[in-house]
Amino acid sequence: MHHYFGSKEKLFLAAVHAPADPDELLPDVLAGGTADLGANVVRMLLRVWDGPGQAAGLALVRSAVSNEWTARLLREFLTARVLRRVVGTLDLPQEERDARGGLAASQLIGVVIARYVLRVEPLASASADEVVAAVGPTVQRYLTGPVDLPATGAATS
Repeated sequence: MHHYFGSKEKLFLAAVHAPADPDELLPDVLAGGTADLGANVVRMLLRVWDGPGQAAGLALVRSAVSNEWTARLLREFLTARVLRRVVGTLDLPQEERDARGGLAASQLIGVVIARYVLRVEPLASASADEVVAAVGPTVQRYLTGPVDLPATGAATS
C-alpha cells in the first residue's frame, strides 16, 4: 500500500476518487489565522466542488447517504484529515474543538447538498464570493464564536 499510494489516506482518496487532497488545500485555509477560518473553509469547499472533481464528489456524497460503510469512511476522512486540523488551530479543550468541528461540518455538508445535489436557488447559481460572504460568518461563529453544545457523545433529553 505505501509503495503505491504513500499512505492510508492517499489510498482512500484514490479508492473513492476524492476530488481533492486536503494536504494541498489546508495551508491556504490556515494561513489567514483564526479570524479568517470560516471564510477560508467555505472558499476551500467551493474551490473543490466547483472544480473538475465535482462528479466524483457527488458520487461520493450520494454513496455516503445510502451506504454506512462509505459514510463511515467519509466521516473519518473529513474529521481526521480536514476538521481536526482546522479546529486544532484553536486554543480550546478537545471536546469543544470536536463540537465546533461537528457544527461546521453540518453547515458545509448542508451547502454541498443544497448547492450541488438539490440545486436550491439562489444558492445553486450564486458566485463563490456570494456564498463565502453568506455562509462564511456562520462557519466562523461555529469555529470561534459562542456555542453551547453538549460534549461529544453526551445524551440530550
